Amino acid sequence: MTAKAGDRIIVESEKVGTPPREGEILEVSESTLGVRYTVRWADGHESTFRPAAGSSRIVSAPKPRR
Repeated sequence: MTAKAGDRIIVESEKVGTPPREGEILEVSESTLGVRYTVRWADGHESTFRPAAGSSRIVSAPKPRR
């Protein structure tokens, strides 16, 4: 699945009992090193994130209603 701006990203924690992080993807950038996302996390902070295989999942943004 290819992520796009507006989608949600959920990153599983590496520690047992710690909830996953969730945020909104603001920008998707691709390079020879792979894909990276600019994310606004639920706590309001923004960062650039390059996911490792199996560490995150993308939830598509709802389609606009007509």
